[in-house]
Parts: sequence; structure tokens; C-alpha cells
Amino acid sequence: MHVVATAGHVDHGKSTLVRALTGMEPDRLEEERRRGLTIELGYAWTALPSGERVAFVDVPGHERFLGTMLAGVGPVPAVMFVVAADEGWMPQSEEHLVALRTLGVRHGLLVVTRADLADPGPAAKDAGGRLTEAGLRTGPSGGAVETLAVSGRTGEGLDALRAALDRLVAALPAPDPEAPVRLWIDRAFSVRGSGTVVTGTLPAGRVEAGDELDLDGEPVRVRGLESLKERAESVTGVARVALNLRGRAAADRGHALVTPGAWTATSLADVRVTMAEGARGPLPGRLTAHIGSASVPCEVRPLGAEAARLRLARPLPLHLGDVLLLRDPGRGQGELRVLARATVLDVRPPELRRRGAARERARALAEASADAASLLRTHLLLREGDLVAMGCPPPGRPVTADWHADPGHWTGLLARLPEVARRYAEAHPLEPAMPLEAARHELGLPDRRLVTALVRPPLTVADGRIATGRTAAGTAGLPAPVARAVRTLLDGLAETPFQAPEAGRLAELGLGPRELAAAVRAGALLRVADGVVLTPGADARAAAVLARLPQPFTVSQARSALGTSRRVAVPLLEHLDRRGFTERVDDVHRRSV
Repeated sequence: MHVVATAGHVDHGKSTLVRALTGMEPDRLEEERRRGLTIELGYAWTALPSGERVAFVDVPGHERFLGTMLAGVGPVPAVMFVVAADEGWMPQSEEHLVALRTLGVRHGLLVVTRADLADPGPAAKDAGGRLTEAGLRTGPSGGAVETLAVSGRTGEGLDALRAALDRLVAALPAPDPEAPVRLWIDRAFSVRGSGTVVTGTLPAGRVEAGDELDLDGEPVRVRGLESLKERAESVTGVARVALNLRGRAAADRGHALVTPGAWTATSLADVRVTMAEGARGPLPGRLTAHIGSASVPCEVRPLGAEAARLRLARPLPLHLGDVLLLRDPGRGQGELRVLARATVLDVRPPELRRRGAARERARALAEASADAASLLRTHLLLREGDLVAMGCPPPGRPVTADWHADPGHWTGLLARLPEVARRYAEAHPLEPAMPLEAARHELGLPDRRLVTALVRPPLTVADGRIATGRTAAGTAGLPAPVARAVRTLLDGLAETPFQAPEAGRLAELGLGPRELAAAVRAGALLRVADGVVLTPGADARAAAVLARLPQPFTVSQARSALGTSRRVAVPLLEHLDRRGFTERVDDVHRRSV
């Protein structure tokens, strides 16, 4: 299926034409039929000569209903632009064309209707030139937009129009059936016994019965779906669909059903502004933003010549690259109300607090593009799920877990971490090493795993800390009071190297657990067990003494040979076992290795 909007100012001509093409009445309201004036969106469809089906969204032409017109055109990929032979180009025609150009609709046909009432040639030449200049085309090769003269009343030219519609829809780009769903609602109503039903144009992706979608952040389930009044289990874009929903969220025109986690609901967006043809800046501070079927008041904060920040009255599900049309509904009759095209460049823009931040942001946006690399230059670090929700495929492999980083920022972090760890070691000499959490805070990182991923030799990670790999020579790296206490302790061990000082002596020297740990890390002491420290190398000297004993030997024999107590001998022998100097023979005996 394909969906085409019928636009142009001549309401009665459009409706008559759609009625003649499809055999269906696009004007749903009695007032519309009585006045010959399209007020609401109308829907009709038909089969083309190729067998393809095309649905029409008939939009109002009168200037009072421009907002409704934009709601119908917003999600539609192509347009059938209608001009009356007996009236020609009108101011409303110009506004419709400006809106189509601003929204980026580039595929279409020009249909000059009421050809039975006047020569269609002048209107066709004038309107065709305008549409072609605006970039509207029928086929993939470009060139002038295809123009047809018809009469909805007599049927003249309708067969040629059907053939032209076949050519138009054949030239439309194929939508991605695996794309995330964003279905802008254009109608919502209740059906007795079924509940809420919404309709809209599905531009891409797939909707199936039983799917769970999000509506304004609330989950809803698709109980059933139809396309062109036919029940279906699955529908892919582009298609007109009606969904029967189960859920508590209230549905209305301008809201959207989206794939959970695939869009960023935001009320703040940084955009690149392109003024509409004929519009002049600067933009007013309050405008209405249109996307899909949504029409939302917004505040406009200019950041630079072509950059602005939009603050929307309610969150909208957006991706980078989305286009919003900015309209001034307060302008008088005859004034252009479609003012600008706003291309979304960031859906989670940074705060602008300090002086000059807006100018810096404008410079960044001038070089920005709608991709992940540009986002990472601003946000520096983003999770893969955030990139997907922003509409950007992740750029390559993550730096760790699901985190992606701006390459320049990551290189800078790699260079900073060794210096951060070194400064911490100097400021906290009695700590074993820098905690990962302290490094995370110092580097301003959102996840401790990022710190671990930054560690490179000689840095190492153990027990939740970053070790610098730096070894001190003796007491040189210790605070002065600790260094003096260690030297006193070592002097006491000089004559009796295996008589480790007891807890009282250590306390007297001011060597608590933290001070002893620092001395061990500095290589000034050898830790045998908790509270048992000896001179560095004492284990090797003890092994040499024990190797001279008759083998195997007992703990008592070792204690006597070393001239120490059982308090020291037992943990020292266990230490020698671990180091490979000795090994157990049985529960009582050991031998030197």
C-alpha cells in the first residue's frame, strides 16, 4: 500500500476528484458536504492499474485549517497537489507549497482539476513551474513534476491520473519494515465493546496484533488492527492503519504510538533552522512546532544565525534528523505563517549556564550532523540504548560494556588517569591504592566500569583499587613519622632478625595497620601475617638457616634454629611454604626445597 496526501486550496475540486477516483466520500462531516469546504482530514483509497493500492489523506485547503492540513501531510511521503483550472494559483496554494517544501515532501503529482470549466493550460504552466522549482518530482530521475488535467465531474483524464499515480508510487523509496514504529495518531475514538481505536499513517516499521507500544510513556497493547477496513495480523509501512488499543493512556490527535526504548521523548531540542521561502527572520520567541500529526506550542531561543533551542509545551518522541515545521498561527490573513524548517540535531542538549555558552553551542551546532559521532562530541559518553533512542546506530565497538565514547575524550582520559592515580598516592601514602570510585569521581565518569577500562600498564586493578605499580626504595616514600618508626623497628631487628616485635611495641612506635601496610607496600618491611613483620629478605635468610637443619624438621626445631617464638615461627613457616622455600612432609614435619 502507498499513502498520498491531496493538497491545494480548491477544497470542492479536491473532494470531487478523490470521490471520482475512489468511489468513496472523503468529506466525513455534514457541514463539509453542505459548504463544499474541507474542515477535517478525509480518507479514501482505491486500486491502481498495477494492482497496487493507494490511500488518500484529503487535507483542508482553507487558510483557517492550516494546522489540520499539516497534521495530514506530516507523516505522508507523497502529495497530489490540486489546482483548479478556473482559479489558478492562489495564496493558499503558495502556503501549502511552502509547507510541503519545508517538511521535505519531494514526491508528487500536479493535478489541474475542473478542466471542463476552463482551459487547464495556463494553470498547469504556472503551477507546474512553481512545483518543479520547489523540488517536487514524480519519478526518480527528477525533472519537471508530472502534470495532468482532469475533471472529477465528467471523468476526463482519470485513467491517465491512475496511471500517473502508479508511476508515482513506484518511484517512492521503500520503507524499512524493521524500523522502529512511530505512528502519529490523526483520529481517536471509542467503539462500544472494543474500547479505544486510533488511526494514522504508518511510515515504516511493522505493527502486529499483540504488540506492546508506548503512548506518552504509558504501555498500551494492540488488541487488533485493520488496514483499509480489512482485519490484519501484521501491517508494514507505508500504510493507513487503525489500531484497537488496550491500556490506560489517553489517545488523541498529535500523540504517537512508538516502539518502547526506540525513541527519546523530549521537550527540549537543539535544531538547525532553515527559513522558509519568503519568510524573514528573526523568528518570534513563541511559535507552533509541527511534526507528524502533532501541533505543539514552543519557545524559541536563538543560539546563532542558523541554530536555536526549542522548548516544547509537551514531550515528543524524536530522533536526530527529524524535521519540525515552525509556524506562527498569530499572523494575519495574507501573511506567510510557515516560517522555518527545524532539523533536530540533539534531543538531550546540554545546559547553557555560563556566560558565552550559547555562542559556543551555536558554533558546535554549525558543525554538527545527525549522527552518533556528532552526539558523542557533545555528550562525550553515551550508552548504546541512548544512542538507539536518539536514532543513531552505535559507531563501532563500545569502550566497555554498552558505553560508547568520543575518541578524543577517551584518549584524554587515558592520559589523565596515571597522573590522577599518582597524585592520589602522594596525598594518601598510607592507603593501599586509589579506589575506583575515587577515580570515577575525579574523572567525572558515570560508571565505575569506565575507570577499569582506562587502566593500562603499569597501572593495575585489584580489590577495587588502582595500583600505580610504583615501588619506593625503603622508607623514602613514607611520611616522615612513619619512616622514623620503621627505621627504629629495623634497628631493633638487626641483632635478632626473626624476633618480630609484639603488638605493644608496634603501638608504642605508632605503627598501626595502615602504617604497617604502607611500609610493606614501600618495601620497607616484610609482612608474614597480621601483626607479624620482619626486615625485607628475612624469609630468604630464614630459609637458608632451615636448609642446614637435619631434614625433615619440626616447628620446634625451626623455632630454636631461628631464635624466635612460636608466635612468629608458625606463620613464618606457612609463608615459606607459600613462597616455595619449604614444603610439608606430614602434619608435623617440613623440609627445605
